[in-house]
Amino acid sequence: MSAAFDQPTLWQRVKPVLFGFDGPLATAVLVLAAFGLVTMYSAGFDHGTRFVDHGRNMLIALLILWVVAQVPPNRLMALAIPIYTVGVALLIATAMFGITRKGATRWLQLGIVIQPSEILKLATPLMMAWWFQRCEGKLGALQWAVAALILLVPFGLVAKQPDLGTAILIFSAGLYVIFFAGLSWKLIVPVMVAAAIGVVAVVVSEPTICEAGMKWPLLKDYQQQRICTLLDPSKDPLGRGFHILQGMIAIGSGGTTGKGFMQGTQTHLEFIPERTTDFVFAAFSEEFGLAGTLGLLAAFTFLIFRGLMIAADAPTLFARLLAGALTLSIFTYVFVNMGMVSGILPVVGIPLPFVSYGGTAMVTLGLAIGILMSIARSRRLMQT
Repeated sequence: MSAAFDQPTLWQRVKPVLFGFDGPLATAVLVLAAFGLVTMYSAGFDHGTRFVDHGRNMLIALLILWVVAQVPPNRLMALAIPIYTVGVALLIATAMFGITRKGATRWLQLGIVIQPSEILKLATPLMMAWWFQRCEGKLGALQWAVAALILLVPFGLVAKQPDLGTAILIFSAGLYVIFFAGLSWKLIVPVMVAAAIGVVAVVVSEPTICEAGMKWPLLKDYQQQRICTLLDPSKDPLGRGFHILQGMIAIGSGGTTGKGFMQGTQTHLEFIPERTTDFVFAAFSEEFGLAGTLGLLAAFTFLIFRGLMIAADAPTLFARLLAGALTLSIFTYVFVNMGMVSGILPVVGIPLPFVSYGGTAMVTLGLAIGILMSIARSRRLMQT
């Protein structure tokens, strides 16, 4: 009988903290991190310490991932309102007192320079998941309206800065929460049809609008120029179309197996703009070709699939909505980045997860994966 009441050993207590991660998800993250380090070593060859800094950013993100993975989902839920409130307050402060660079007011000086919009990438789905958990079983028009307001406030503030890329990520994360909360297909399908009609209308009217200099409502001049450039980058191959054309040239020149590590001519002759950040996928595809690209896509697909599995098995509505939204947010990162580099989407400045250089984006990804780890761990603890 006494054995039943034996205290666990120190190792038994420490082991879950050190190794209590979701194995498949951790494997996908490590594989993508390896892809990122190899690519950064080549693409950042003449950027001073960029490769070293990229490795440091990864280590910081992994540390944050480990810390967040130890936090139970119910405690994350308790942080939803404070984090969201602080994030929105910082966005308002940025609009009033922010630092303007290249025509955009996105940064705030608080001892150090921060970009508050990054907080809302996680705070918005966190807050919306909290709201739907609170309203579980009694969703009506008022509850849906409040959810829409929670989403539109940060989206509007970020879009006004302007920062279209971050605004897209915030908006998509919120939409994913609304979708998983049970939004009717009767509302989703008409919006999708209207969007498809809008895209067709833009393509058909492109020669008239772009060449005649006509204005599209609700779009700033630079946003309209990006769309016109996407539809026909060859009209200004050395100007606005340069990014898209060079990205497509680099991807196509990689062929089936690529030119080889450190052998990319478009990369090393500096034809690819922003080759360590937004256009790093072009540098990767040039050197590793179709085979390497399929490997990278397989790793991302596995990560997203595993994230959705964690969401499906989540123990609470809050955890399910949050895990699903964060997973599909990573999908949005990947789809938009690869799409803009390949010339099928406008250039909006969204990094490729774990591969693009950037400390803030890496930290945000570390937080997102840490939350997924926390949710997966809570499920295993409940089962045992």
